Amino acid sequence: MEYVQERVATLHDFDGAAPEAPVDRATVVVPLTDRDHASLAAERVLSTLGGVDPESVLVALRADEGKVDAVREWVASLDVDADVLWCNAPAVRDLLGEHGLNGEAGKGRDVWLALGVAAARSDLVAVHDADATTYGPEHVPRLLFPLARDYEFVKGYYARVENGRLYGRLCRLFYEPVVAALADAHDDPLVDYLGAFRYALAGEFAATSDSIRRLRPPRGWGLEVATLGDAFRTAGFEGTAQVDLGIHEHDHRAVSGRGGLSDMADEVAAALFSALDDGGVSVDYDDLRDRYRTTARRLVDQYAADAAFNGLDYDPADERRQVDAYAESVRPPETADRLPAWVETDLDPDAVCEASRHALDDATDR
Repeated sequence: MEYVQERVATLHDFDGAAPEAPVDRATVVVPLTDRDHASLAAERVLSTLGGVDPESVLVALRADEGKVDAVREWVASLDVDADVLWCNAPAVRDLLGEHGLNGEAGKGRDVWLALGVAAARSDLVAVHDADATTYGPEHVPRLLFPLARDYEFVKGYYARVENGRLYGRLCRLFYEPVVAALADAHDDPLVDYLGAFRYALAGEFAATSDSIRRLRPPRGWGLEVATLGDAFRTAGFEGTAQVDLGIHEHDHRAVSGRGGLSDMADEVAAALFSALDDGGVSVDYDDLRDRYRTTARRLVDQYAADAAFNGLDYDPADERRQVDAYAESVRPPETADRLPAWVETDLDPDAVCEASRHALDDATDR
């Protein structure tokens, strides 16, 4: 059993931890797309939240107009009292356009909209994805527990092991080695902070509403890394904790192809390097690319030993090919497309809710 502390407070699950937590003061945000409609994982997550009974559950939905009513009816059929925020509804897009915030839709924008609404509702906000088939009722209390002990930002971590294999490839083979390579070249507290998390790309986090209003996510992927950059600025080491969420089994993506891990690596890299740029860390990308390859290949050897120790299937040659593919993402970010912190915009969360509600009602009437 392991109980080592990191640079940020690390809360372990020693034996089925189920701490008392301020669940009744929290809104839980669950991003959802019409692709997740009626999936077993999403059904498990939402139904489980019904038993957790937080102050509010907010589904941040991105769906085509022809599918939104079916998704809404499906959510309503589950054993959870959840509000649906239709993030790409025509009326919501129009409202965002009035404030110069429309632009490209994506997971980051969906979550950003929901965070503004959630922070206006509750003192505390928790966020997690809807693709975990091992989701349990202890997850939200564990995420919220440190917030009752004066921490401001909490990140979940977990093991990605299933079907006799190691997963979490983007974190293992890209994020962790590139941040380790950065740490070799930069003695900087922001780099140290970005490397302090056991699963930096986990979609599960919680924060006080004050911290939530100061997050500036990108519109697409990269939300998790951008959140860490902002958390360093607002909470720092002393105000941050990470909590053990056990073993998670998730949907998996191919490495190549549209929406695959290589595309995600591009967006994660852009978010990471934008956060470093914001923090005044100057990166030599050619040098970092070489350092990354060296570090990642060393980690592949270590993962191979760990997999063998546990009797898991492991293909080092395939993992090295992934490293070579991800190395192409080590490059200067293009112009950042980050949304503003809610404290920096005059967009009214109530107006967002009203626009979504009217659009949902119109979709139902058709």
